[in-house]
Amino acid sequence: MLALEAYRALVSLDTPFTPPSPAPAEEHPALVRDLSEQLRSDGTEARLREELGARASQATDARAWLRALLTVRGPRPLPEDFLLNMDRLLQKERRTRPEVAPDSLPRLGSIPGTAAAHCAVWQGDITTLAVDAIVNAANAELLGCFRPFHPCIDNAIHVAAGPRLREDCGRIMRAQGRPEPTGHAKATRAYNLPSRYVLHTVGPIVRGAVGPEHEEALASCYRASLDVATRLQGVRSVAVCAISTGVFGYPKGPAARVALRTVGTWLREHPGALDLVLFNVFGDEDREAYSAALREGALG
Repeated sequence: MLALEAYRALVSLDTPFTPPSPAPAEEHPALVRDLSEQLRSDGTEARLREELGARASQATDARAWLRALLTVRGPRPLPEDFLLNMDRLLQKERRTRPEVAPDSLPRLGSIPGTAAAHCAVWQGDITTLAVDAIVNAANAELLGCFRPFHPCIDNAIHVAAGPRLREDCGRIMRAQGRPEPTGHAKATRAYNLPSRYVLHTVGPIVRGAVGPEHEEALASCYRASLDVATRLQGVRSVAVCAISTGVFGYPKGPAARVALRTVGTWLREHPGALDLVLFNVFGDEDREAYSAALREGALG
C-alpha cells in the first residue's frame, strides 16, 4: 500500500486549494452548456448514453446531465480552463447550500478529557459540513462511483468536490499500482467542499453474518482515517460517515457499535490529537442505530 509520504507531494496535500470566484447566476446556463459540450466532444457523452440506455431520453435537466457526464468519465486529465469553470460553477452551487459549523453541534458529553466530550452525532448531508476533513466510504478503485445518478456517499462527495478530486485519486492509484486494500485510508484535498480534506477508506463487504474479521476490518477503517487525519496540516475536526452500511451490506446497528467503540478507544489513546470526531448519519435508521449503540455504552 502506498504510504502518505509517497503521494503527499503528488497531490499537493500541503498546498491549500484557492477556489475562484463563483460564477454569477446569469452565467450559469451557458456555463453548464459549454462544459457539457466539451465532454460531448471527448466521447464522454457516448459512454453515458450507452450506460443509461433507454433512460437517456428521460434525462432532460442540463445540470443533472453534466453531473452524470462527470460521474462516468474516468480520471483522465481535463483542461485547466474546464476545471476552472467547473470550480466557478461548484462554488456558486456551494453557496446555495447551508453549511454546518462543527462548533455549533452539541457534544455527546461535557466532562473534559473524555471521548464523549470530543464527539458528536449529526444527521444530514456530509458535503455541507465545514469540518477540517470528511471520511468517504470508497470502493477499491478509489476513483469514486461511476454509476450516474447513484445516491451513494461516494458519488455525492465527488459531485460536490468536482473532477479535481477524481484526478487526484487517479494519480494516487496509478502510483500505487493496485486496488486499495480494505481498512486503510488515503487523503486528498477537498476542493469545492466546505471541508479541506477528504479521507478515502474502503470498508468490508458483508454478505451474510457479521464475523470478527468484518469487525476488525471496519474498525481498521476508522483507525486509519483518524491516523491519517492527524498527519495533515491543521486538522482538528473530522466527520466520519457510516462506512460499509450502504451497498457493502454491513448491518447498521453492529456497524454503529464498531464505529463508536473504535473512535472512543482511539481518542483515549491519542489525547489532544483532535478536538472533534463527528459521526455523520444520513437517514433516520442510521440515526437510531447510533442512538441505540450510545445507550448501550459503545463509546465507552
